[in-house]
Amino acid sequence: MSDDALVPVDVIESRILTVRGHKVILDADLAELYGVTTSRLNEQVRRNARRFPADFVFRLTDQEVSDLRSHFATASSWGGRRIPPAAFTEHG
Repeated sequence: MSDDALVPVDVIESRILTVRGHKVILDADLAELYGVTTSRLNEQVRRNARRFPADFVFRLTDQEVSDLRSHFATASSWGGRRIPPAAFTEHG
C-alpha cells in the first residue's frame, strides 16, 4: 500500500464518537474511509451477520441519533436515512 492510500490518523480520530460508553465510528464515516457506499457496507454487515456480533456493531436508537444531531448542530450526515446509523466499535 502506498503512502497516499493511507488515511491520516487525525482524519480517523475526528470521526470517533463515544456512544453507550464505547468509542465508535458510524457506518457512513467507515464506508467513506473504505471508499464504499454506506448502503454497500450495511449490506455486507447484513449478509455476514455472524461476523459482526453485538460487541462490534449496533444500531443507534432514535434518541441517540437525536442527541448526536443536536450535539453537532447539523443533520447533514444523516439526512434522508430510513434507519438509524450503525455504530462500529473498536472491539470487533
